[in-house]
Amino acid sequence: MEILSYETVIDAPMQKVWDILWSPETYSEWTRYFAEGSVMKSDWKVGGKTYFVNASGEGMVSTIDSLDEPRQVVFKHLGMIDKEGHEDIHSKEVMEWSGSFEKYFLIDFDGKTKLHTEVQVEKEWQDHLNTGFTKGLMIVKSLAEGVSLDSV
Repeated sequence: MEILSYETVIDAPMQKVWDILWSPETYSEWTRYFAEGSVMKSDWKVGGKTYFVNASGEGMVSTIDSLDEPRQVVFKHLGMIDKEGHEDIHSKEVMEWSGSFEKYFLIDFDGKTKLHTEVQVEKEWQDHLNTGFTKGLMIVKSLAEGVSLDSV
């Protein structure tokens, strides 16, 4: 498994960046490069359930491994969920990547925020995630700074 990392400095306080990352209104905007209509449903509890799904309801079932709002959240991916809502956490295919992490760290720099993201990924998904995170974090930055993407 590969570890990919992404980083950007955003001219906004940590809490604002956190809210843009995880509020339902803006989550779908910055994650559209992963899958159109993406939503995240979470109980926001360590060890609880978190679902990352596309417009069809398919996606990943995960848990929060570590949480310190607004400084960091670490998701541990457990398996897949199909359109009917069935969770697959035991198939051979899923077991190859189950337990992989997706980490978000927010660091305060005198009112600005350094957003650092790391994700463990199988090689065949590298290009997809590179596109998603590169373009998606540009959206997070523009939303937090109140800047139109046309001027970026």
